[in-house]
Amino acid sequence: MTMTTVLDGLTFPEGPRWHGGRLWFSDFYSERVLALGKSGAETIVRVPGRPSGLGWARDGSLLVISMLERSLMRHADGMLSRVADLSAFATGPCNDMVVDGQGRAWVGNFGFDRHQGEAERATCLVRVDADGSARAVADDLLFPNGTVITPEGTLIVAETFARRLTAFRMTDDGSLADRRVFAQFDDVYPDGICLDQEGAIWVADPRGKQVLRVFDGGCVTDSFDLTPRGAYACMLGGDDRRTLYVCTNTGSGPDFARKTDGRIETLRVDVPGAGLP
Repeated sequence: MTMTTVLDGLTFPEGPRWHGGRLWFSDFYSERVLALGKSGAETIVRVPGRPSGLGWARDGSLLVISMLERSLMRHADGMLSRVADLSAFATGPCNDMVVDGQGRAWVGNFGFDRHQGEAERATCLVRVDADGSARAVADDLLFPNGTVITPEGTLIVAETFARRLTAFRMTDDGSLADRRVFAQFDDVYPDGICLDQEGAIWVADPRGKQVLRVFDGGCVTDSFDLTPRGAYACMLGGDDRRTLYVCTNTGSGPDFARKTDGRIETLRVDVPGAGLP
């Protein structure tokens, strides 16, 4: 397998999504959401407070997380507005999210300010409904990060500092039940994740400088070494959903606001993408 760079010169790409034939993603420190297509990259909107997770409401408007404002934002008709203030729930910067078929956003947060030296502490996963109301739906999560929803209605979230993927059954009323471990790792710190049609999850592992594919129960079938670059997020896209887009960088943290080491790189895989996002 060969990794190909399709875009460079970014500050810190994150939250990749395949939508409308293009790869959409956030670039943290330039505070932009971009869409990458065959004709190049287009800036869609600038989001104060560092954009992160992306998704789309049922009316087609773009939903985006503002990390430092701890808010879910909406971009529609050229205007950016706040859908929900999540500061009552997020004990650290907000982070990645997934939006389900009903337009509900499931949002994670750091739980602590790791760049200010705060001690690790658990936090919650928040559900924001289409009307902007928010509630905590799962707690005791250690850095809830990338999240996917399977076609069968299972929500799986990467707990980065717990080194695991945690699964929940989504109930009809929007609550989460039957919590269990999907995969526990020894030395993998899962960040962004995406799902394929066989039910396996591709995991971006920044500390291990790799992307890997894992099944329920923890069996790893594939891994790809990106040394010396870290992998921070990934998404299956392309016309056949068999192109794995990987957000890479030489490191992370506020110092990277002054650098442009971020890249979008691609890898061709055998099994197409599935589920959400």
